[in-house]
Amino acid sequence: MKKKNIINLIKYYSEENDAGFRSEAYEIARDFDAAGDYKLAEYIVSLMSNANTFVPQVDESEMSFFEKIPPSNDSLPLPEVIEQDILGIIHAIERHSGINKFLFQGAPGTGKTESVKQIARILNRDLYAVNFASLVDSKLGQTQKNIAALFKELNNLRYAEKVIVLFDEIDAIALDRTNSNDLREMGRATSSIIHELDRLNENIVLIATTNLFYLFDKALSRRFDFIIDFNRYTPNDLLDIAEIMLNTFLQKFKIKGRDVRLFRKIIALMSPIPYPGDLKNLIRTSVAFSNPNNELDYLKRLFGEVNKGEMNLKKLQEQGFTVREIETLTSISKSQVARELKGVKK
Repeated sequence: MKKKNIINLIKYYSEENDAGFRSEAYEIARDFDAAGDYKLAEYIVSLMSNANTFVPQVDESEMSFFEKIPPSNDSLPLPEVIEQDILGIIHAIERHSGINKFLFQGAPGTGKTESVKQIARILNRDLYAVNFASLVDSKLGQTQKNIAALFKELNNLRYAEKVIVLFDEIDAIALDRTNSNDLREMGRATSSIIHELDRLNENIVLIATTNLFYLFDKALSRRFDFIIDFNRYTPNDLLDIAEIMLNTFLQKFKIKGRDVRLFRKIIALMSPIPYPGDLKNLIRTSVAFSNPNNELDYLKRLFGEVNKGEMNLKKLQEQGFTVREIETLTSISKSQVARELKGVKK
């Protein structure tokens, strides 16, 4: 924790700036998490999550086209470049600057939807996602009417400052209007959304996500105040994020065995390294399924999932694994590994 964190906490408390105080507290928690003090990081997050806020509550009857998304307390490691963009959005919202429409674009598993949940948590706002099943209608013109009704709800919403609205995978109703393969009805829906975004109450914070940005209508893209590209992960970013995930799951399942160097070697074998969504599933199952009597069995399981092929000692050596690491991955004793690598039979 840096001096500026303490100063900011005191400053936000004296100003009664709840959103700023929470944002600073979560930043401190992330610093502790990155430094390996996971228990303290989780304790800070739990304190902030359980804090009472005496503010008016949104009447959910006013949100007929939406469903409330429960808060998430999971940590979300992101590359520095994306994290800074997220913090910029948080600061803009806190300032009530009128910058209120954001688009998160990127491949599946890059953390778009989870980032929206984190923003809602940091700002202590309720998160509501559009229920597209209630919005899209097979009757000609009805989808457009539903879109108009949805935005009317938003613009008339009381306590708009307590809400973040999520259009998750907005491409479900908004694609390029000039695409000849697109249905005319959905082209009209896109036009309706463009029209309504121009009239959106600036107190409403709207965040949309998409995996299909390349199909987006350019006019629709321009309606968003800021677009974050979530594809900006370097291999080193993914290795660091994988390590953070590993530490989280080892702590959760109470496994003390750690060999970070070997773990990173295994992850680096994948080309390309998967985005965090897939990485999380891979690491979680390797740890959860591991033998409780073998503290490093999760590494063997992880290697099996990554490697998939026949266990070849010579190939493992060529991949940069030491004799001790090969013993961990194969359960073959170091002495036997050394003999076989030298071509000496047992």
